[in-house]
Amino acid sequence: MRALCWNGVNELAVETVDDPRLVNPHDVIVQVRLTTTCGSDLHFLDGYLPGMREGDVIGHEFMGEVVEVGPEVTARQSGDRVVVPSFIGCGSCWYCDHDLWSSCDTTNPNAHLQQPVLGYPTGGIYGYTHPFGGYQGSHAHYIRVPFGDVNCFPIPDDITDEQALFLSDAVPTGLMGADFCDISPGDTIAVWGSGAVGLMAGHTARLLGAERVIVIDRFQERLALARKQFEAETIDYTTVDSIQETLREMTGGRGPDACIEAVGMEAHGTGLQQLYDRTKQLLRLETDRATPLRQAILACRKGGTVAVLGVYGLTDKFPMGVVTNKGLTIRTAQQHGQRYVPRMFDYIQQGDLDPSYLITHDMPLEDAVHGYDIFKNKQDGCIRAVFRP
Repeated sequence: MRALCWNGVNELAVETVDDPRLVNPHDVIVQVRLTTTCGSDLHFLDGYLPGMREGDVIGHEFMGEVVEVGPEVTARQSGDRVVVPSFIGCGSCWYCDHDLWSSCDTTNPNAHLQQPVLGYPTGGIYGYTHPFGGYQGSHAHYIRVPFGDVNCFPIPDDITDEQALFLSDAVPTGLMGADFCDISPGDTIAVWGSGAVGLMAGHTARLLGAERVIVIDRFQERLALARKQFEAETIDYTTVDSIQETLREMTGGRGPDACIEAVGMEAHGTGLQQLYDRTKQLLRLETDRATPLRQAILACRKGGTVAVLGVYGLTDKFPMGVVTNKGLTIRTAQQHGQRYVPRMFDYIQQGDLDPSYLITHDMPLEDAVHGYDIFKNKQDGCIRAVFRP
């Protein structure tokens, strides 16, 4: 089969690789119909997350059709059209039983590579470095899905492939961030970043009852999409002197009730702080340019919540004193997609959400290297490039 592979330092190539096969009796093989880029892929492509090996197939956000099932699979069958959350759950450990699917105790065969850094390992994820399991990814014609009965969700007939695709990662990640905010009627939610996850965080915050959503970014086409799709108020951070003061003015001096950080370790900013972070990151003295994370903590009202969805490593100058003195709650996780799939299906079927608006570029898998180039460099208005194997 053809697949998009990591082919050395910062390099991608579409190559011919072996088809996946059933390894365990609970596995299924899915023929990928749609798969998409994700900002978290850029972190290992740019060398900030170690553990990729030459020939690894990347990609973790996808939907497709079940074409083969293992002997212990009972709930799925060949021909099922399914969407698969990016983190792999077993469905029976303590964490899966408590709806903490990305913390699954069973699905990371390389737990020993994470424990020295994290203390306890996460679950496995497709196409995302060997410390996260070393699973082959979704930018391919076929993919092996462990524990098929709990990780493959049949897609209702009235939901299109394009709508279902983003239920694999972007929508549940955004929805989880909004859910973390414990939104009450009248709340104001500020979202840093208007990529796919930030847009889904803002959109679902509206669905959960936020009166106002304020989205912060510098890309005009993305900010326009936030205004159009869920009536967000927007801030172009390059045009204001202080995000904190701007948000204070917009909220009558109190600050947002909750802030969602949806950018991560390769954030952009302005001023000396951005220069400081960028210099230390280039010298590998820290992994993160954490400007939006610090801004969210400083801007949030006292007693509020900061939900962190961006991927981070080692963050310098984390303002812990601000968190303590303002009485903030910080909530974060890798996305627990399996928890949210039924609710996301309902949103789409009710007409409250159509995440297919995230697709800005639709192309065959053979063009995936170009797709990642325009996605990484934010060229041609790219929010998400979708590949059709």
